[in-house]
Amino acid sequence: MAKNLRSGYTTGACAAAGVKAAFLFMAGADWNTVDLTALDGTPLTIPVKSVTETAEGIRAEVVKFSGDDPDITNGASVFTTVALRDETGIEFCAGEGVGTVTKRGMSLPVGEPSINEGPRKLIRNVIEEMTGRTDTGARVTIAIPAGVELAKKTLNPVLGIEGGISVIGTTGVLRPMSEEAFKDSLVPQIDVALAANEPVLVFVPGKIGEKIALSLGVPQTALIETSNFIGFMLDRAAERGAERILILGHTGKLVKVAAGVFHTHNRIADARLETLAAYAAAEGLPQDDVRAVLAANTTEDAMEVISGAGLMDRVCSVIAERVHIRAERYLFGKVQVGALMVNFAGDILGADERARSFARSYGWRLEQ
Repeated sequence: MAKNLRSGYTTGACAAAGVKAAFLFMAGADWNTVDLTALDGTPLTIPVKSVTETAEGIRAEVVKFSGDDPDITNGASVFTTVALRDETGIEFCAGEGVGTVTKRGMSLPVGEPSINEGPRKLIRNVIEEMTGRTDTGARVTIAIPAGVELAKKTLNPVLGIEGGISVIGTTGVLRPMSEEAFKDSLVPQIDVALAANEPVLVFVPGKIGEKIALSLGVPQTALIETSNFIGFMLDRAAERGAERILILGHTGKLVKVAAGVFHTHNRIADARLETLAAYAAAEGLPQDDVRAVLAANTTEDAMEVISGAGLMDRVCSVIAERVHIRAERYLFGKVQVGALMVNFAGDILGADERARSFARSYGWRLEQ
C-alpha cells in the first residue's frame, strides 16, 4: 500500500507566519499558532516558537517543517523581524544566513536580498490582512542563521547568491519534491551563464566533472550542473538562445548519450556496457574481449579491457563523436554541441572536433 507523504511549508511561509505572529504580538493577541492561506489557496496552520521585542522591531521565530520532502532546511529556525515605518511600501532585508543576489540572470536584481517573489507576495498579503491597508510601511528582515552553512550544499554559490540561502516557495506549501521540481531548480544556472555572456555552456553531470572542467581552464560561470537530466537541460538552453554547449562527463554518462539516452539515471536506461561493447567491437575488439566488456562491473573496468587491446583512443574518439552527433540531432541542429569524455582521475579519454575547436577558441587546456 502506498504511503501518503506529508506536506510541509516553505521558508517563505515560515517568514510570513513570523510576520503575522509579530502583528498579533503587537495587538496583544495569541501568537503561538497562526493560520495562513497559501498562494494556491491551501490553508496552512503554522506553530510559532517565540516572539520577542528587540531594538530592530518585533522578532518571531518559526521552525521550518518540510514534511516528507528531503529539504536541507528542515528544522532550521526562520527569524522574521517586523518594524513599522512612515514610508509606504514593504522593504525586504536579508539578515544572517539569507543571501544577496550578486549576478545578473536571476529573477531578482543584483543587490537585492534573495527573497523570492512568492514569499514577498505572501508577506504582503499577511500585512494587508493584519492592517486592512495596502499602503502600510514596514521593514521585514528575514534571517536563517543556519543558512550560512546550508548554502554550501546548494547551487547558490554558482548562481551568485552570496551570504546564505534563498527564501523560496512558489505558493508556501512544500510538497514532497518531484523530479520536475528538481529539474526546474537546475535551470537558473543557464540564465546566469547567459547573462554573463559565456560563449560556451559547459554541461557537467556533477562535482567530479566540475572539478575537471575548472582544471582545463573553463570559467566557473560557464559550468552548468545537469545531474541526470542532460536532455532536459539541452532543451532549456536551446530555448534560451544558447549557441554552443560542451558536454563534459565520465564515460558512464557519455556512453549513454552516445546511444541516444538523454536521461542518464540507471533506473531509466543502463546499457553502458552493451554500448561500449558495440563500439569497441566495431573498432576490432576481439570476441573474447567483447565478452569481458559485457561481463565487467563498471565502465572503468570495461575501459581497461579496451585499453589492453590497444583500442582506447579509437573507441573513445568514436564515442565522443557520437555524443556530438546525437546531441545536435536531439536539438535539430539549433545548437553546436561538443563532447569531452573523462575518467575519474580527470584524464581526457576522448574529444570530438567540436570540443577541440571550442578549446582552441577559448584557451582551454585539453592536453594535460
